[in-house]
Amino acid sequence: QCEEAAYEERQYPAGKWACVTKGEPMYEQSISMSFMKLMRYICKDNSVGCYLGMTVPVLNEIHLTKEGTGLEREVITAYYLPGRFQQNPPVPTDPEIHITDRSPLRVITRVFYGITTEETILREISLFWELLGSTDTVLQGTYIVAAYENPSVPQRRNEIWFICQA
Repeated sequence: QCEEAAYEERQYPAGKWACVTKGEPMYEQSISMSFMKLMRYICKDNSVGCYLGMTVPVLNEIHLTKEGTGLEREVITAYYLPGRFQQNPPVPTDPEIHITDRSPLRVITRVFYGITTEETILREISLFWELLGSTDTVLQGTYIVAAYENPSVPQRRNEIWFICQA
């Protein structure tokens, strides 16, 4: 009988991402507003005026407060540009969208399902730390929430990513 692994380690290549940073009062507001901006860019608010194509996951980079009990307001939401646009990304018409070159990334990741709120994310981070135990191989305080499905899907697949130290 096979059991699903509790977590896995992955390596992601360097690449270009369209990113929006928002600092709304609630995490859900920040990611919702950022994702809508990115969707407009993907759908045609860009210098080539065409649909770019969706990629998954959409990443939300978060930071814990100094006390570690909550999330900082600023969340970076990032969409990976499809392969054909990696060399020459279409320019966003929205000045809040920035095209960023991200370095290769090594993460330890764990799947969870459902809606992502500050509360559910903090719980997932805590559970993941319990599972991993004490380690200095990953960053503390900066995490990524990866979303694989539309936010309206009630039991959508998400992952919490712990970023490995360089």
